Amino acid sequence: MTFFQALVIGIIQGLTEFLPISSNAHIRIVPALLHWDDPGAAFTAVIQWGTLVAALIYFRLDIIHFTSAVISETLDRRFCASPNSRMAWMIAVGTVPVVVFGLLFKHRIETTLRSLYVISAAMIGLALVLMIAEWLVHWRQRHLRKQKELGDIGWLDSIIIGFAQSLALIPGASRSGVTITGGLFQGLTRETAARFSFLLSLPAIFGAGLFELYKERHELLATQDHVWNLVIATVVSGIVGYATIAFLLNYLKKHTTYLFIIYRVVVGSLLLVLLFTGRLSPGGDDKDNDKEGIPQNQVAVIVQK
Repeated sequence: MTFFQALVIGIIQGLTEFLPISSNAHIRIVPALLHWDDPGAAFTAVIQWGTLVAALIYFRLDIIHFTSAVISETLDRRFCASPNSRMAWMIAVGTVPVVVFGLLFKHRIETTLRSLYVISAAMIGLALVLMIAEWLVHWRQRHLRKQKELGDIGWLDSIIIGFAQSLALIPGASRSGVTITGGLFQGLTRETAARFSFLLSLPAIFGAGLFELYKERHELLATQDHVWNLVIATVVSGIVGYATIAFLLNYLKKHTTYLFIIYRVVVGSLLLVLLFTGRLSPGGDDKDNDKEGIPQNQVAVIVQK
């Protein structure tokens, strides 16, 4: 990976992590279109720390309130006695499904599910589900049904949205996309659904990045260039990601998600056309970047011998 490629991937990560259009899909699609190597699931997970830091800074007051409430109540031997403490525990519980499914299907997530066919199907499929969720929002508004704000979120809401977040393990689904969709189905306002989506993502992004950095540290930190590329992409993704959070929360106060629905359908459809016409290779199998578990450079040496 060159310096320029790392810069571009960092920008893509920052722009798409919080928009409901899938950062994993774009980090897989753009390199394929430009005939670059797939950055891989590990690199993608680690540079998400940039957007994690952006979210921590943006929601710093919420996080301080949640943390202090949990600590003070724990010292007093109380549990979920205040709204802030309850929210913190609901975020923790909502994170459990993505951790469990992430560990169970880790190999598939890093190989076959990175196929561009899977990504295109996920892009279009979630767009249709999000469209149904938008229809429900309109129905509630017409019938003057009260929509939930952040303080109205309950345990069932957090669990359902947590299971929805598990679908983000499929590249193309979009973490913010599936959780915002889950929130809309549960009656949250668009802005509240997005806000809870971002808060819910914090533990999962931190854990995934830490796990992949430790597991793939020898490859990710193999040379000084590898390290610099990782740092560049992470820092750039954080700067761009902070601006994206502010944009989306303000946008959803007055607008629907139909812009993103249309975008997902268009990108997913164009991707299918490129695949069916042979302009792009789907990739995603175990042998795409790895032969029998042997790195490509070692394969070349073996073949030469």
